[in-house]
Amino acid sequence: MKQFAPTAALILSLAACNGAPPSTTANSMTSMGAIEPAADNIAAPVATPAPIAAPMPTASLTIAKTARDYAGRWIGVEGTMLTVKPTGAATVDLDMRWGLDADMAGTYPATVTPDGLRFTRGGETLLLRPSDGDATGLKWLAGKKNCLTVKPGEGYCRA
Repeated sequence: MKQFAPTAALILSLAACNGAPPSTTANSMTSMGAIEPAADNIAAPVATPAPIAAPMPTASLTIAKTARDYAGRWIGVEGTMLTVKPTGAATVDLDMRWGLDADMAGTYPATVTPDGLRFTRGGETLLLRPSDGDATGLKWLAGKKNCLTVKPGEGYCRA
């Protein structure tokens, strides 16, 4: 047991050094006479929190609950347009022109869903979602608030 006593005393004395109280002085003088913060008075760098992601646009873009909420004329770009005509509480007809070609126009029945107006065009099921002009991807509609978007590059806003 006696041969461990010097080792134990050494360990205890080293441990005591690690728990030394911090300096009570705010600054220390260097050998050149300059004043700098005391080593134990230097603040650790503060981590900058990551920016919070902006929420997706929501319904000031009011998500409509009935066909009446969508009814009326919606304007796109370069002659594109959409007219929504209610045919029932949860159904509408979409009179659309989504491009300049003659075959890019027609009338399609749609169903009102919680996500927007679901319709089939050219064998593809599509959804007209409430959005803002920025979500349409169309520069002319940017900044508008009350819009419907089929997909980037096809959207309509209230006239």
